[in-house]
Amino acid sequence: MTETPLAQALRDGQVRSQEPLQLAFMAPRLQGDLYPESGHLKLSLWGCGHMANIYTKAWNGPFTYAPNRLVSEGQSIHVAQSAPALLLRGVELRSVRPAARCAWWGTLTKPDKIERRGKRRIATTPWGFTIVETRDNGDIVISAGASLEEAERAQALSADTIIAEANAYIERCDILPTAGPLMRSMAIQSAHASLSAIRRAEDGSFLGLAAGQAYSAPTRTYYRDGFWTHQALLFLQPDVIRDQIDLLATGFQTDGEAPSGVILTGPKQGEEWDKFRTTSPSFMEHRRRLDWWSDHFDSPLFFILTVGDYVRVTGDDAPLKKHWKLIEAIYRRYVSFDEFGTGLPIKPRHDRDWADNVYRHGYVAYDIGLWIGALDVIARFGGAVDAGLAKDAAALAEKARGNVDAAMLTEGGWYHDYGLKEEFVEDHLTLDSLTMLRFDAASKERSMTILQKAEALLETRNNDKQPFGDWGVMCAWPPFKRVADTRAKSAFAYRYHNGSDWPYLSGLYAEQRLKFGLDGWDYPLLRWWKTSLQNGWIGSVEYFAPPFGRGSLLQGWTGMHAAAILAHKGTVEKAIASGKVSE
Repeated sequence: MTETPLAQALRDGQVRSQEPLQLAFMAPRLQGDLYPESGHLKLSLWGCGHMANIYTKAWNGPFTYAPNRLVSEGQSIHVAQSAPALLLRGVELRSVRPAARCAWWGTLTKPDKIERRGKRRIATTPWGFTIVETRDNGDIVISAGASLEEAERAQALSADTIIAEANAYIERCDILPTAGPLMRSMAIQSAHASLSAIRRAEDGSFLGLAAGQAYSAPTRTYYRDGFWTHQALLFLQPDVIRDQIDLLATGFQTDGEAPSGVILTGPKQGEEWDKFRTTSPSFMEHRRRLDWWSDHFDSPLFFILTVGDYVRVTGDDAPLKKHWKLIEAIYRRYVSFDEFGTGLPIKPRHDRDWADNVYRHGYVAYDIGLWIGALDVIARFGGAVDAGLAKDAAALAEKARGNVDAAMLTEGGWYHDYGLKEEFVEDHLTLDSLTMLRFDAASKERSMTILQKAEALLETRNNDKQPFGDWGVMCAWPPFKRVADTRAKSAFAYRYHNGSDWPYLSGLYAEQRLKFGLDGWDYPLLRWWKTSLQNGWIGSVEYFAPPFGRGSLLQGWTGMHAAAILAHKGTVEKAIASGKVSE
């Protein structure tokens, strides 16, 4: 972590840097990365994979960043919304190279030679086409498609249209224009994270919420990532959630089991993925053709919660009725996990919920919160479909709430992470346990205590026992006490699930402070973004911690900050107007 910030938030919500920083971009079809210091543009297409590498001369600073747009000294990139195309202006093209693989796991191919047609260069791969056209005024328009026809349609966009679409998209992301530079730019990037997650197929139909730019090969959509991503979309574009529900439903088994995510690949990428899946050690993780990491404990609960959110916001209960048998199967499945008759399901010892580097087991606070929320959805909306099951769910939710303190309360006043008191308990405080607050599994008094403890222990500005100073909100403190329960990145203190700042969880924390009327919500909303600007990370990061750096960029569920703002906009705007928000 550097001392001098590499990037600075501007009053208009953009970000300025003297240094060339990576721009990760994502539109309904097209996505990629621009590295201005080398002029390297890496291009991918949703459903197809890596398409091409385009090289220009190095760009000149200073650099001004906005969602899907970068403007420098006489140079710029603008990404269209209506078709997979982008515009490069003021740059000198050097070379175009088709991708040799659709993804790192794909078969290595020998790409066709670049075809030249006048001012066009066409890169062909078995999974798609990229057209690079230099126009008369020097503009370069780049389009891609699963078919040549799709790439041609996108290439037909004028430069003015591409710029107009890019600018309109940035304006759409500007959800808090009255805020100061730091808050406004953060809100823009957070809204961008959610809105850019809406992905489309070649025919324009909805093709899932992306977990993030780095989660496109194999193309897939997640139950949990999609849930947190759609929280902002409930305000910005709720109609896509109905289609998301239908896609998620295809991943279920008849007994209510669901994977972490559902595979949505196009035909060529799908062939490659299935070849890799069935011939590599990962086969045991991805047991079925549509499964991305089979049998995740939290996924079915997120499905019910997603249905509940959609019905609550739109009043349209068609998805509830359509998928009721599936919802009932999920309910029966989790009732079977209630081994002690407490109303609280026991999670088996495995690493298959969001903390997928940790072998959590027993009563897991995060999963219990989701379960009680799911019961409330069935009780609230299910009466018109199955009054008996709705009544049973309401009674079970009451029973579960009555037993949570005895089962999970620690001496510190918060709910333990996981375990059973008669065996082993990991009793540290976690941000993901705030699902207990979000879904009203805890009383108001208990919730207030937990939020006060989170402020004292998880906000690094207040915790001088962690050695790195003020850098973010830790997802857990102290580190896991039983090393055998962790693996991979989470085996290291402060890394990944073992104490990193996960901005989506910081957004959940800010949301809960706003919900319960507590001050200090601006710290979790802004601290991750300050660290990002300090380090030159443009866009929404997955996670980070000193000394381990960051995860991937453009992470959809980092839209939780936008969700918190939109859900409590009156409170946020009042605080901004009165000067109470730290900048």
